[in-house]
Amino acid sequence: MFLTQTVPRQREIIEVLFRHGWDYMRRLLTGGKADEPQLPTPAVLKNILVDLGPVYVKLGQLLSTRPDLLSASYIEELSTLQDEVPPVSWSEVEVLIRQQLKQPLEETFTTINPVPVAAGSIAQTHRATLKDGREVALKVQRPGIDVTVARDIALIQGIADLVARTEFGQSYEIKSIADEFIKALEAELDFTREASYTDELRQNLSVSRWFDPNQIVVAKIYWDLTTQKLLVMEWLDGVPLLAADLNNQNGKTPAVKRQEITSLLFRAFFQQLYIDGFFHADPHPGNIFYLKDGRIALIDCGMMGRLDPRTQQILTEMLLAIVDLDARRCAQLTLQLADSEQPVILSRLENDYDRMLRKYYNLNLSQMNFSQIIYELLQVARNNKIRLPSNMGLYAKTLANLEGVARLFNPELNFIDEIQPLITDLFRRHLFGEAPVRSLLRTALDLKSLSLQSPRQIEFLLDRVTSETLQWNLNIRGLDSLRRTTDDAANRLSFSILVGSLIMGAAIISSNARTPEFSLLSNVLFATASLLGLWLIISILRSGRLR
Repeated sequence: MFLTQTVPRQREIIEVLFRHGWDYMRRLLTGGKADEPQLPTPAVLKNILVDLGPVYVKLGQLLSTRPDLLSASYIEELSTLQDEVPPVSWSEVEVLIRQQLKQPLEETFTTINPVPVAAGSIAQTHRATLKDGREVALKVQRPGIDVTVARDIALIQGIADLVARTEFGQSYEIKSIADEFIKALEAELDFTREASYTDELRQNLSVSRWFDPNQIVVAKIYWDLTTQKLLVMEWLDGVPLLAADLNNQNGKTPAVKRQEITSLLFRAFFQQLYIDGFFHADPHPGNIFYLKDGRIALIDCGMMGRLDPRTQQILTEMLLAIVDLDARRCAQLTLQLADSEQPVILSRLENDYDRMLRKYYNLNLSQMNFSQIIYELLQVARNNKIRLPSNMGLYAKTLANLEGVARLFNPELNFIDEIQPLITDLFRRHLFGEAPVRSLLRTALDLKSLSLQSPRQIEFLLDRVTSETLQWNLNIRGLDSLRRTTDDAANRLSFSILVGSLIMGAAIISSNARTPEFSLLSNVLFATASLLGLWLIISILRSGRLR
């Protein structure tokens, strides 16, 4: 079903596309012929999304996490999208808060600042004080945003259905991307999910062998006051990290403090990525706070990512391959990550990675931008039609944001010095686990069992081979089709011999016919041979194999 201009919102979208000149999507929405897709320039695409409103800004933010789909210029432009919008009036927000609370507003809070400290497309945040004196942050969903989101989701699904009919849409699984975005957006409307994410992250970071857990903070959730549209959490008093004043820090110079905070951030995020498998996927400068007591806080757990143990191990090895500039290993690991089983020319993938990494050969490791290299690796995979899991985009985006914030905060950052001890420890964990002695004992028992069983298994195998009781099951691809082709050829050859025999027999009988019965038999044989021959010719012509 094609979208038409009968719905006001659809008409608004078409007007925006007309204004910015995206001809391909304009033809698609008006039911015209969809030619080969052509994206507008990165700046134009960003302006279109901004003009379409907060839901499409969220779509752009999601696309900025997919370097496996878009080139670096689009990723860079879409990464600057912000969903800051004018706040909703306090009178409307107050009504929604009262609806969400189990008790009257006055019995729950002593004060609520009617001026929000932040306002986004989905929610805005107010500072408040509970009756017992605790400072809290109230994240309140914008009234009516659920209706707006539902309307725009329907339109996005319609557009995805249209694009999915094209070769471009099928190659890039546009429907899957749209479904992923819709699920993420619907999850963002449920604040209880963000609250559970926040609790899980706080629990994970409360224990570590890499850093002091007391130095990093994740807000506590007040579950008795939290609902799907109201999130109540601990107030963290601080400023964005890049605005931090590091003077007079217990005798430490600003340079020393910067280095300590940089190491803390890398260790906290590497634990999330490579050990916990659950990570804050949006560590931009506004989501990392420097608190008044000198601790670091991670806020806004609305966008989180997950990595399974197998993927964690592959990505750990990928980091080492990047450090070694090993194109062959990068290609092998990329194929291990791939979602699809489509055939890939490994030599071409290796050559592409080699050309990409070659420009870094003469650079000092401290000068290399590792997040940029990971982006380029994903783009090489995209160019080779390799489909990677969507969480790879979140992973790359997280590393890019982390490295970007760290370099802005600490210009003296040496990425290798920060990650080298962490990678060493990660490989040790992969080899021996959390309990090395127990792992070594288990390995020793396995080797002992193997040494005892192997001679018996070899003896059993040889016995079965010599006694001819062992059956070999071979599965050769294409063998069935070869067998069918051979059978068809043999059948046709036999059929041709039969037709020729009938004709020769009819000819012999006809030449020696002395009675009407012999003449009739000769004619019947000729007719039968003719019909069978005609059928044989037709079957050969229909098969299309004349050579």
